[in-house]
Amino acid sequence: MQNLLELTLPELTSWLAELGHPRFRAVQLWQWIWQHMARSFDDMSSLSKALRQQLSELAVIRWPEVDRIQQSSDGTTKFLLRLEDGERIETVLIPSTNREGNVRWTQCLSTQVGCAMGCTFCSTGTMGFTRNMTMGEILGQILVARDHLHDTRPQWPVLRNLVFMGMGEPLLNYTNLERALLSLNENGGLNFSPRRITVSTCGIRKGLKELGESGLAFLAISLHAPTQELRARLMPGAAKWPLDDLLDTLNSYPLKTRERVTFEYLMLGGVNDGPEQARQLIKIVRAVRKSKINLIIYNETPGSPYREPSEDRVLAFEKILWDAGITAVIRKSKGRDIDAACGQLKVSAMQEEAGA
Repeated sequence: MQNLLELTLPELTSWLAELGHPRFRAVQLWQWIWQHMARSFDDMSSLSKALRQQLSELAVIRWPEVDRIQQSSDGTTKFLLRLEDGERIETVLIPSTNREGNVRWTQCLSTQVGCAMGCTFCSTGTMGFTRNMTMGEILGQILVARDHLHDTRPQWPVLRNLVFMGMGEPLLNYTNLERALLSLNENGGLNFSPRRITVSTCGIRKGLKELGESGLAFLAISLHAPTQELRARLMPGAAKWPLDDLLDTLNSYPLKTRERVTFEYLMLGGVNDGPEQARQLIKIVRAVRKSKINLIIYNETPGSPYREPSEDRVLAFEKILWDAGITAVIRKSKGRDIDAACGQLKVSAMQEEAGA
């Protein structure tokens, strides 16, 4: 049975054409799947009974299943989702409030089951790599989130922004990532502008070039260390591509008007949060045209060798950057009272099951 979440609009059009149906039927079906979030062909009232019957015999609309949900006191909501083969991944909804007092949501999306990069501060990094997620599994996370939010008005969505910053390294699954991004941009479906999508990567040479050429999303670089030596300690997989080479590549990365490369810098207490690292970071940012820094406060996880930095060290670090003319914003981790760090909810679930 064909899971229709796995087909792009051109692929869906070709699939229906082979069954003898015109293109406009594919557009209608696409809208039912992605805009109206229909899970049953019986709900697709604009399609003929004959077509609905045919679809029910040949295809399914299979979303990821919700395994468990955790909600923080700050509204952050984390889902552990089960995929068709039983593997589990995480996605997170993060709330913010606009000037009018309306709540808008950003979703953090996963692209792989596990991760091969081995970052020492990341719970997902301790799992190792299992497999890439498919396009349907990637986009299915959004359907689950919109359903949870009762977000059924595509013209005025409450889910406004997407960040590929969850489990896995997105650029190591670039084929499925690109198909997902293309589908997100299709009118009549989820319909997300590239300006509302950010892909976060620790730096993969080939994928970085392809993402830049596509123009399908903004770019964020998971840096977390201002020197090659420290980066190799914290991020052994990412450090295989020398930092100087990464910076040279970023200088030729195509940027849209008013777009800047965002460096993400996870502050680890006593490791990378001192004045010396701040001054080294200044050199990094100045080496890349049109860039800025997001300082992220580490969310401590059980068993981790790292700890949260003190507020004084964070503010002193930020001040050194601002005094040097560097745009730096402190991003406090949300969901601190739940298993909100990447991979943490899955690890907790696995530990509970092992002890049961």
